Amino acid sequence: MGDKNVLEIRHLRTSFFTQKGEIRAVDDVSLDVPEGKITGIVGESGCGKSMTARTVLRLLKYPGKLVGGEILFDGRDLTKLTEKEMAKIRGGEISMIFQEPMTSLNPVVRVGKQVEEALRLHRRLPAREARRQAVAMLDAVGIAEAEKRAHCYPHELSGGMRQRVMIAMAMICKPKLLIADEPTTALDVTVQAQILNLMKRLRDNGTSILLISHDLGVVAQVCDTVYVMYAGRIVEQAEVCELFDHAAHPYTRGLLGAVSSLGSGAATLETIPGVVPNLLHLPAGCAFSLRCGECRADCAGHLPELRECAPGHRVRCHRIGEVSA
Repeated sequence: MGDKNVLEIRHLRTSFFTQKGEIRAVDDVSLDVPEGKITGIVGESGCGKSMTARTVLRLLKYPGKLVGGEILFDGRDLTKLTEKEMAKIRGGEISMIFQEPMTSLNPVVRVGKQVEEALRLHRRLPAREARRQAVAMLDAVGIAEAEKRAHCYPHELSGGMRQRVMIAMAMICKPKLLIADEPTTALDVTVQAQILNLMKRLRDNGTSILLISHDLGVVAQVCDTVYVMYAGRIVEQAEVCELFDHAAHPYTRGLLGAVSSLGSGAATLETIPGVVPNLLHLPAGCAFSLRCGECRADCAGHLPELRECAPGHRVRCHRIGEVSA
């Protein structure tokens, strides 16, 4: 890891308070994003990945609420800033690529203008220079005829192009921290490779990236460190090579087993039995105990701590020694 962390999340808790009870979407999550590194969060849909990102940027909507914890960005606790102070940070120092490009883009504003807006707001650039840089960024993310496309409205572009516009908007100010929520969704493999290479170049130029993905192949290509989430909690953390070579948590091993690989010779893909649990009715212990083939009596009754099983490799499992072996 780098010497300095751009982002440090400590014991973060985000809940949704409903008539049926409290839903702990993010439950005591701690993670670091080192300077000039790409840090990944992986897990199934609904595990809390995107909610963690939205909490960092203070973009929670009712009935969601930040319940506790610290979000330290360059030493500042974002949980204590006013909305006006957060607005200066969003888009300039921290940018986010959202998962739903059609709902995130303004349907009545040309895409070039939307990319320019961050430059005009945060960098105070004149209109002509902002337009030049916006077109150059659209070209950099793989949009053909970028000058022409800059004059289009969102509905005139394909889903893949809209996603690339979102990426251009997030990258245009060269933020210290880029949060990328499933950035390669809806993109073909050629464009996906372009985007991942662009993210690597950003990292090499000093931008720190928090990458949220369910695609383990993408994570393996670009991430330095990986956090695995399940039911709102971190269940495993390791350097990327360590995680893929020595996955210790049964859930992580299940995710890796469900990925096909060329030349593996496997006739069928492995599956994780059962379904993601209802966050209103989690067991008192390990949330994965309901689906774990290696579960024992105390797993469901007592919550395991996140413990180190190897240098820099932490796992939340009662059976650390047994399952890692």
